Amino acid sequence: MNKYDLIVLGGGPGGYVAAIKAAQLGGKVAVVEKEKLGGVCLNWGCIPTKTMLHTANLYLDILKGEEFGIVGIDTSNIKVDWNLLLNRKDKVVDKLVSGIYTLFKKNKITLYEGMGTVLNKNEIEVNGEILWAKNLILATGAKEYYPEIEGLEEMMKTGDIINSKGALSLEEIPKDLVVVGGGIIAVEFATLFNSLGSNVVLIQRSERILSSVEKEMAKTLERQLKREGVNILTNTKLKSIGKDGVLIEHKGKDKIFKGDKYLISLGLKPRLNGIEKLNLKLNSKGFVETNDKMETSVDGVYAIGDLNGKYALAHVASAEGIVAAENIMGIPSTIDYNIVPSCIYTFPELASVGLTEEEAKERGIDYTVSKFPLSANGKALATGETTGFVKIISDNEYGEVIGTHIMAFNATDLISEAVMIMQLEGTVYDIAKAIHPHPTVSEIIMEAAHGAIDKPIHI
Repeated sequence: MNKYDLIVLGGGPGGYVAAIKAAQLGGKVAVVEKEKLGGVCLNWGCIPTKTMLHTANLYLDILKGEEFGIVGIDTSNIKVDWNLLLNRKDKVVDKLVSGIYTLFKKNKITLYEGMGTVLNKNEIEVNGEILWAKNLILATGAKEYYPEIEGLEEMMKTGDIINSKGALSLEEIPKDLVVVGGGIIAVEFATLFNSLGSNVVLIQRSERILSSVEKEMAKTLERQLKREGVNILTNTKLKSIGKDGVLIEHKGKDKIFKGDKYLISLGLKPRLNGIEKLNLKLNSKGFVETNDKMETSVDGVYAIGDLNGKYALAHVASAEGIVAAENIMGIPSTIDYNIVPSCIYTFPELASVGLTEEEAKERGIDYTVSKFPLSANGKALATGETTGFVKIISDNEYGEVIGTHIMAFNATDLISEAVMIMQLEGTVYDIAKAIHPHPTVSEIIMEAAHGAIDKPIHI
């Protein structure tokens, strides 16, 4: 029987990072993975979609070339070659995946390719072989959640209903796409296919898309998507789905929307198959319960990533993986979920960290909100990307930054400044005092900080 200090079940962004960290700290480590290393994020999620969204954004920029003084382009002949786009996506993914396999060899991590079944807190069976470990990290992730919808099961068999993974392997760009759901995945795919020329209908149950996102950003993006041609219906009741289309109730009337494909994105549920014998304590939503050290209810067993249901974000899974690995290797470590950045790769992008204004109010915090628009920023005007703003929320006792929300074409890069200042318990005075390079979009964060203290400079 092969014995290890740690076995990681699942090789996604949480699992493979945990394995590398534990190996770097001197542990003898094995990983059990039934598919490709990198998990959903690298193979069928984060990286593929962002690669494709970059092409879509470039395509839109080319169509707007004349606005920037570029003439001679016959825009009537420009189109996106779907197969070439998929090929480029595959090349990017393959390069990154092969890099992880190289890192495993470098760090002397043993990889078992196959479905792992946990027998007890120390033993896993894979391909008929039993492995033993002092500690286990469970990183089995989550899968699509499908509610009880009339006709859904039958339509899934036809291939007309797809999830996010299916959307990345379509044979062609659908002429008409119906997206059911208004969360991050749904909105990103609506953005992608609308940009590539699909007629997109997005159906959301609640009163607005991105219901967990800062309200003003979500509302502004909703208006932007509508201007760009996405048909968004909110406050709907999903009644059935069939060959004739999706039947919903909207504003007291039944409406049917027919598409070539129907992308369903209505949430996730944990992958518990293979770990049932541990009898782990689950939370009210069915995810594995963990503390801030990533420990489960079973001693020596840790759960990270989508499996614990805290944040369905790759960077959180990786951070949790490092925390779990450090604790296993004798280094006390915890994670602060109050400083988790969330990014949405739409046009423009959205990024947030910390509290919203509504949350600060609910907690009874004496706070200030300072907002600065992209339209007053020189770099944004130069690039023609002026839709958006930054909003900083700070407490009035010390000026400490407790939340930052950015809507901008590069918001997902800008948010790291806010994460760092919050990690260091910094204030709006620190941001305002820091010299920001000109011309850059990062100046909007400095301007908002000045606004929290007194007044922004350029408004």
